[in-house]
Amino acid sequence: MVREVVVVAHGSGLPEAATAVERLAAGVRALTPAPVTVAYLDHRTPSLPDVLAGRPGAVVVPLLLGDGYHRTVDVPAVARRFACVVTPSLAGEHAVSLALYDRLRSAERAAGAPADAVVVAGAGSSRPGGNDGTLAAAERLGLLLPVPVTVAYCSAASPSPEEAVARARAAGFRRVAVAAHLLAPGRFARALAALPDAHAVSAPLADHPRLARLVAARHEAAARLPEAVPLRVA
Repeated sequence: MVREVVVVAHGSGLPEAATAVERLAAGVRALTPAPVTVAYLDHRTPSLPDVLAGRPGAVVVPLLLGDGYHRTVDVPAVARRFACVVTPSLAGEHAVSLALYDRLRSAERAAGAPADAVVVAGAGSSRPGGNDGTLAAAERLGLLLPVPVTVAYCSAASPSPEEAVARARAAGFRRVAVAAHLLAPGRFARALAALPDAHAVSAPLADHPRLARLVAARHEAAARLPEAVPLRVA
């Protein structure tokens, strides 16, 4: 029996965010015979508990680029109730860094010139280890680029993207690009796109083909694990 895939995203009130996540899910469906369903943690339906209630034993793949509260606490808590296995998030994966590189290069081409400095902007987390995904992406991107690469966070940590861009410009760089280490085009992506002094801002990553392949690989590895017993809930 093929174990179903449930991809769970944070969720956004913006319709374009859900559209991007659905495109990612469509990419995963093209790579696996398993049914693929989308669930959300906030702002949209269906919720993760509602989806898993009808899919006990499914493989849950968090569409998260960091290991903050959602990945380490609330997603596993829901999954245990329905005997579902939770895979690692997408944080820190080489595929994510390569997708980020592709998006950045596209933004630079649209801007008409390559950047002379890059700021990798993540969502941000105050939880220990929650920003490790952004840090890893910046480190790997720095190995692919001939220019300085720094990090910034849209919330819960510093520096902010505005501060990071300002610091780079104060250091003498004039074409400072922002690589959006974000999954979908929600409010953080909109804020980055509105930065007045950024030379270019890359698009979010959700529907990049590399992420679909990564999610499919996560499912394939987890589907080999034995199914758990559902947790009794009083």
